[in-house]
Amino acid sequence: MSRLQQLFQQKSKRVLNVYCTAGYPGLDSTAEVLDALQAAGADIVELGMPYSDPLADGPVIQHSSTVALQNGMTIQTLFKQLQGFRSSIRIPVLLMGYMNPVLQYGFEKFCANAAAAGADGLIIPDLPEYEFETEYGKFIKKHGLDFIFLVTPETSEERVRRLDKLSSGFLYAVTSSSTTGRDKNIHDVVSYLERLKDYQLKNPVLAGFGIKDKQTFEAACMHASGAIIGSAYIKALEHTKDINQTTQLFLNAILK
Repeated sequence: MSRLQQLFQQKSKRVLNVYCTAGYPGLDSTAEVLDALQAAGADIVELGMPYSDPLADGPVIQHSSTVALQNGMTIQTLFKQLQGFRSSIRIPVLLMGYMNPVLQYGFEKFCANAAAAGADGLIIPDLPEYEFETEYGKFIKKHGLDFIFLVTPETSEERVRRLDKLSSGFLYAVTSSSTTGRDKNIHDVVSYLERLKDYQLKNPVLAGFGIKDKQTFEAACMHASGAIIGSAYIKALEHTKDINQTTQLFLNAILK
């Protein structure tokens, strides 16, 4: 049983997945951020691999990617930083990124190294389902990684069911067709999340995009197994002098 499966077996509600960018705010911040998030109560960490053209990301995460790239973060550097991180990190850690840099690195090599480092799964928004089924999914499965697909309010029931069947771990319910970090009235997406619930999917559903504080987190959790927070946490880290304290205060404000 994977760490994600174990998590959702033990905790079916109010699951908090926090996104952070590898190499941000400093090149060597990655391990410190992981430790801080686990200590503050995050259930899952979504570790973003910075890329110069992140299609699904809004300005806050784009800026963090730019800073991380300027800091010198690469996939090779990230894997070096992750060596041995499982000695202290127990929660699931997912690598989120885009196809171009992964293909440049070598897709199967990437999956092998991700699994060897201790990552639990991948989120690659621009990997289409057809290519997943015909070419790349076999490498992901071979190395025991979960793969999480994204669905939006415009995704048809047939396609939601197909992506749910292909996903493992959970299904990422994007609450808006725009990029991350945009303000959105969470109540606008209640019917969408309720529709997903009515489908009785095999995977738990986590809601993302626009979740930024206790109010939006609690509202999302009424209609999904949990939620994903990214841009708001990245903003909190931007000028921090103490990653651990900033993370503790940020998550306390959401979870307490």
